[in-house]
This record gives sequence, structure tokens and C-alpha cells, in this order.
Amino acid sequence: MSTDQRSNGTELKGTVELTIAMVLSGTIGIFVVESGASPFNVVFFRCVFGAVALGLYCLVRGFFTDHNFTPRKLGLAALGGVFIVFNWVLLFSSYKNTSISVATVVYHTQPFYVALLGVLLFRDRLTPAKFGWLVVAFGGLVLTAGVSLSDFRSGGHSAYLVGLGQALLAALFYALSTVITKRVTGVRPHLVALVQVTLGIPLLLPFASFGAMKGTGADWGWLVGLGLIHTCLMYVLMYSAYQKLPTPKIAVLAFVYPAVAMICDWAVYGHRVSLVQALGIPLIVAASLGVNLGWSFGPRRPARSEDTSGAEAVSAAPRTVPAPAGLPGSAPADAPRAEKLTIGESR
Repeated sequence: MSTDQRSNGTELKGTVELTIAMVLSGTIGIFVVESGASPFNVVFFRCVFGAVALGLYCLVRGFFTDHNFTPRKLGLAALGGVFIVFNWVLLFSSYKNTSISVATVVYHTQPFYVALLGVLLFRDRLTPAKFGWLVVAFGGLVLTAGVSLSDFRSGGHSAYLVGLGQALLAALFYALSTVITKRVTGVRPHLVALVQVTLGIPLLLPFASFGAMKGTGADWGWLVGLGLIHTCLMYVLMYSAYQKLPTPKIAVLAFVYPAVAMICDWAVYGHRVSLVQALGIPLIVAASLGVNLGWSFGPRRPARSEDTSGAEAVSAAPRTVPAPAGLPGSAPADAPRAEKLTIGESR
């Protein structure tokens, strides 16, 4: 078998893995709503079952050997985990106050928060193209939000407005986790995720209401599924796919997640987005792809020709591909393949 054939086979496998992972992620909303549990209880038990499953997976794969954690890296992973855990709480709360469709699309403003945090915290340069995509995304957000005058007649305290705020804050928390976790280099992402979901157990214990879980019965299956399927299996597939795929394909396949979420929301709960909201969705999608893939408006200016012995200047600034439902860590968009994927590492 030639090298090209092996490369094509590897990329095809990665495509299948990431597509399955995104489809699974699109069903998270159904599992959350059908469990009937409060957002704090849902996230608490997701952390419990997810930690057990991920821990066993890492043990079987031997990931605890040469884990490369240092006290600093462990602290950064834990800090990122704080934002990830409460990001889940906010997103799941938003499902109930808006809808799975609206919350998921609004939540996909994550990359723009990452870009803005880079400007504010690390003095990254906000290029005209990136600023333009932020404007496009804001326009898409206004349309997708579908806020009406009736939402403000209660003094701006309607459940729908609260839900939109929760989705936006969840996206901000995800972005903060991404910025922090990017500093955890040389550690397998499975281990970082394990640290973060394990931290979620004591973190959410004071907020969990075990009395409310009496009589849950068969609905426990939804919570177990969130831990085993949407935390362990989905992450394993996603991290494996990230090692095999080029950045443009990762960025495009990431939008299978909101598409499946909207289909599920319509098929199961009959929730439909209005025409105005539907017009905003492609704006957010285009803006997210534009930021992640470095698209510019209009033709690119040719690089200045200098005597550099044929060397080309290549931007090394990392970009972040949106991760579903607050995936711990993010896929670095600098290099498509690596022997070992590490959170936030410029590969």
C-alpha cells in the first residue's frame, strides 16, 4: 500500500470518527432534558460516570505512565476544569429556558470569545479580517436570538432572555477554559479531561440535590449515557480524529453538532427556528469558519518579496476549532496531524 493510500485511509477513518462524535454531541440536549434532573444534578452525575469511564480507559491504555503532569500543569488543568464544569451547568440551563436549537447556535460564539480574550489578555493583534468576522457573528447572533418586545415587557427578566444570557456566559466560560488549558502542553488530552471531570465532583457536590433524584427510575439511564457516551466515548473518538484530520475538515465537521442538535430538537420536541433566526445561523457558521481558517474579505495582498532564499513567512498563531458542549480543551488548528495530540499545543 502506497503512502498516499495509507494517508487517505487514515483521513477517512478520522472523518468517520469525528462525524460520529459530532452526531453524538448533537444528542446531548435530549439526554439532558429527558433525564428530568436539574442542571446541577445532570452535570454532577455526568462528572461521576464520566470520571469512572475515562479513568478506566486511561488505565487500560496505560496513559497514567509518563503522564507528564507537573504541579503547574495540573493546576492549570484544574482551573480550566472549573470553567468547563460551570459552562456545562449554564448551557444545560439554557436548554430549558430557550430551546436546544437556540442555545446550541448561540453557544457557538465560542471562537469569538477566544479571539477577544487573546487580544485582551495576550495582546494578540485583532486584524481587520478578524474584526469583520466578529461583526458578522454579532449580526448572526442578533438574528438567531429572536428576541421580541414581549421579552422586555417583564423588565428584561423573561426566562428566554435569561436563557440567552446563560448560553452566552457558557460560551465565555468555554473560551476561558480554552485559553487556560492551551498552556497545558505535553499531556494527553484524555488525562486533562479526566482531571477536569474528576474536579467537577467535589466542585458541584454542594449544589447537587440528591433528594430530588428519588424516583428517577429508568431516567438514570440518561445520566449514565451522558457519562459513558457523551463524556468518555465521544472524547475518545474526537481526540483520535483530531490527530488524523487537516484543520479545514475539522472546522467544517464541527458544525455537524449544531445541525444534529437542531434536527433532534425539531424531531423530538417540535421546536422550529423562525425564518429570521434561520437567516442568522449561516452568518454565525461563516464567521466561525472565517476566524478559525483565517479567511479574509476580498483578495489577499501578496506577501512582500524579499531575499529570504525562497523561505515563506508562515503565521504560527494558533486558532481554536469549536468543541461540542464544552469539550475540555480544544483542537489546535496549526498542524493537522501529530503522533500524540496535546491540549493547546502548537503541533
